[in-house]
Amino acid sequence: MRLLINSLFLTSPFENLQKHADKVRECARLFKEAAVCHIGEDCQEFEMLTEKVSQLEHEADEIKRNIRSHLPRGVLMPVDKFQFQSYLREQDKVLDQVEEALFWLSFRPRSIPAEVSEDIHKLIESVIPPIELLSDLVALATKYFRHRSLETRNQIKSLIREIRVYEGKADDIERELKFRFFSVLKDPMEVFHLVRLVEIVGDIADHAQNASDRMRAMIAR
Repeated sequence: MRLLINSLFLTSPFENLQKHADKVRECARLFKEAAVCHIGEDCQEFEMLTEKVSQLEHEADEIKRNIRSHLPRGVLMPVDKFQFQSYLREQDKVLDQVEEALFWLSFRPRSIPAEVSEDIHKLIESVIPPIELLSDLVALATKYFRHRSLETRNQIKSLIREIRVYEGKADDIERELKFRFFSVLKDPMEVFHLVRLVEIVGDIADHAQNASDRMRAMIAR
């Protein structure tokens, strides 16, 4: 019976969860490319890259709906269904925030002020690793729930700690940037726009950490 339950679980939710996580990783690369393009001058590819991100987000939504509509009913899963769906929700919010960040960037077509462009670039760089690590996290979780290996469980916990460290660094950069905006920029609308932008970008790392926290709950004994 246990083999049947694990088979149901591994051939539906986790395989699709991996596909969703891979979309998140792919989106991270495009987000970085689009954001860096906008920060620079004479960017000609921002709209094209933003459209690609939107397409990826749409594809990820399809996977998410497929996961939710095909969760096993009436059988026990190796993890709590609520925790599993909570993880999926946070991983999906990463994509939502990436799309929102690019949308917010597009409100001001001219490039980011030179005084703060390097710092914003640094913030964007800081949120990429935790996004990309979610794919590795799901791959390890799939392996763990198949074999219940203590070594794999420890690898998952190590990855969760790594994501938390990245999120903490992103938070520090976000706070420093807000102080810098008010000290070097004079246009209040520009300050407002950039403060909100870095909050949205910072939320990307927040949701990546939230997802990793949900994974920790799933592997808890």
